[in-house]
Amino acid sequence: MTKTILTIDDSRTMRDMLKLALDDAGYRVVQAEDGIAGLAALEAHAPDVVITDINMPNLDGFGVIERVRANPRHKGLPVLVLTTESAPEKKQRAREAGATGWIVKPFDPAKLVDVVRRVSG
Repeated sequence: MTKTILTIDDSRTMRDMLKLALDDAGYRVVQAEDGIAGLAALEAHAPDVVITDINMPNLDGFGVIERVRANPRHKGLPVLVLTTESAPEKKQRAREAGATGWIVKPFDPAKLVDVVRRVSG
């Protein structure tokens, strides 16, 4: 069965790059342009993995992670952070919110797919 990946990023270019890398690896990709749209897509599509940016309008990535973790149905859902941020305090905040992993942009498509494979079982 094809796994579904939800990507949440306000950059259209980044969403396109993620879609290309994940499509090529055989995943179904659902996209959202901010955290609010991402949470709606989460409920509509029940993805196997969420990949979220941190810095976005309306609801940032920390808010996305916190809301995902607040819902018992999504307790075990892997949430990967994909961001230009590299500050240790931001990584710590994401971990505390419940992030599964952290990937720094720009990303290597093969490494991204490898991480998605590992966290999605």
